[in-house]
Amino acid sequence: MSTYDVIIIGSGPGGYVSAIRCAQLGLKTAVVEGRDTLGGTCLNVGCIPSKALLHSSHMLHEAEHNFAAMGLKGKSPSVDWKQMLAYKDDVIGQNTKGIEFLFKKNKVDWIKGWASIPEAGKVKVGEEVHEAKHIVIATGSEVSDLKGVEVDEKTVVSSTGALELNKIPKKLVVIGAGVIGLELGSVYKRLGAEVTVIEFLDKITPGMDGEIQKVFQRTLKKQGLEFVMGAAVQGVTTKGGKATVTYKLRKDDSEATIDADTVLLATGRRPYTDGLGLDKLGVAMSERGQIKTDDHYATNIKGIYAIGDAIDGPMLAHKAEDEGMACAEGLAGQKPHVNYGVIPGVIYTHPEVATVGQTEEQLKDEGRAYKVGKFSFMGNGRAKANFAGDGFVKILADQETDRILGAHIIGPMAGDLIHEICVAMEFGAAAEDLARTCHAHPTYSEAVREAALACGDGAIHA
Repeated sequence: MSTYDVIIIGSGPGGYVSAIRCAQLGLKTAVVEGRDTLGGTCLNVGCIPSKALLHSSHMLHEAEHNFAAMGLKGKSPSVDWKQMLAYKDDVIGQNTKGIEFLFKKNKVDWIKGWASIPEAGKVKVGEEVHEAKHIVIATGSEVSDLKGVEVDEKTVVSSTGALELNKIPKKLVVIGAGVIGLELGSVYKRLGAEVTVIEFLDKITPGMDGEIQKVFQRTLKKQGLEFVMGAAVQGVTTKGGKATVTYKLRKDDSEATIDADTVLLATGRRPYTDGLGLDKLGVAMSERGQIKTDDHYATNIKGIYAIGDAIDGPMLAHKAEDEGMACAEGLAGQKPHVNYGVIPGVIYTHPEVATVGQTEEQLKDEGRAYKVGKFSFMGNGRAKANFAGDGFVKILADQETDRILGAHIIGPMAGDLIHEICVAMEFGAAAEDLARTCHAHPTYSEAVREAALACGDGAIHA
């Protein structure tokens, strides 16, 4: 029997980051992971591999549509799907091996296998029981199911199966217009598939700023994605390697079908806590299957904590990382804090979409007086030079104090640009603070400054 200060169950972004932070703070730490590689869903079958395919398919798009205009002449490249998947797998390998290296560097033990918690202070892996003063559950999430849709990871796939199809489909139907569905739908559209997205709601990317939703959907339509909105999927049937999706339009209850080579179920994710034995322990759970925790990530059972997708809040890798660090620092006697009002969200299509803080709809609902500063990337010299003029930056600021309340970007490198606004919000900055900060020229970031200027007397290049 091994004894630790902390045992963390799960090696995804929340788990491995928490483990490294625990070790840095002098706690004897182990991580239990049943996969053959570390990194959880994110590094193995989520964030990282999907970004590899997004990048490679975007390079193809640039070659097909923009190279000639820049004087780069020649035959457009053909797609070697097996090599593209090999590139994706190599990226996964580099990242997961990197986590192994960090564990060795920080003296974090990897206990290989699947964990259960027979009682507080003990973690069972296989036939071995390990003791720990603190147990942190960081088991992440799994794909949500949908009645009438059976995933076989061949014809009807989850995001996992969509990352390793044996061939590029001619027709792809995506069920769900959220982040995962739109990113992977975008990949296969660039690779030549006909892509139709079926969404239950009347808007894509639920919860996002309304203006961004409209512009984003219009942009994706221009790229060739088709949308069926306000449609409830009734079921999917498969035969001979083909699929038929039946859906019902909410507006008039009419029923229709659409055929596809592949169907991607992308209706969201749910916490994964199977096999831990939480019921027997009496760990309090929400109706949505999330582990209930207090402000210090402690469950109602002394010595057991939970972070990331397994608890309440947005299912984002960086949210899990922040909670992992905060939990570790709390166990070491520090007073950590996670500012949930400043957690960005990013969609890695092209153009990218990034958001932080409140939306206009939220501000209107709470009756808060606000002002809007907007700037189009068409007014940005770098964006125009790079065929990246679609989209805009929008900053929302308090009408009286000018304090930044939220920001929403659709455009080039939006996922990187959002972070100067995150830092500004963390320090309670006003839009004027951003506007008076010198930004290098020519950069995409100048569009952020111009949007901040637009919160005041007006942008310069608008």
